[in-house]
Amino acid sequence: MALSRLEKARLLGGVDLFLALGPRALATIARRATEVEFPAGRYIARQGEVGSGVFVIARGSARVVRGDEELTVFGPGDFFGELSVIDRAPRVASVVAAEPTLCLAIAAWDFLALLDENPKLMKAVLLEVVARLRATIEHIRH
Repeated sequence: MALSRLEKARLLGGVDLFLALGPRALATIARRATEVEFPAGRYIARQGEVGSGVFVIARGSARVVRGDEELTVFGPGDFFGELSVIDRAPRVASVVAAEPTLCLAIAAWDFLALLDENPKLMKAVLLEVVARLRATIEHIRH
């Protein structure tokens, strides 16, 4: 069953990346987000490919893998794909549905337009990128 625009906006409002946004901005993102279902074992994003969008997990879970190493598991409210969309470089890891998974997908051009339109979203993305970089550095140190 398809999510309503209001359900999409509520889901997006609970995602760290979008916490600082108001109802109008969330409604705009919800309008641009498309539901995509992935069966267990299906690639959502492939390492080495340039990203075509940003994904938010609405239901289910997905494994993040680089080569043969599992890096983490994403669940509802987690997002990924923003790095490759922003810099148009190949994805650094693959994301594979661990079970039937529903994602909200935001096309690259829509996500980039949203960044241009909303400084709060731009700041949130920057903070998330910094947090992920710090976590990677801490992981390397230990």
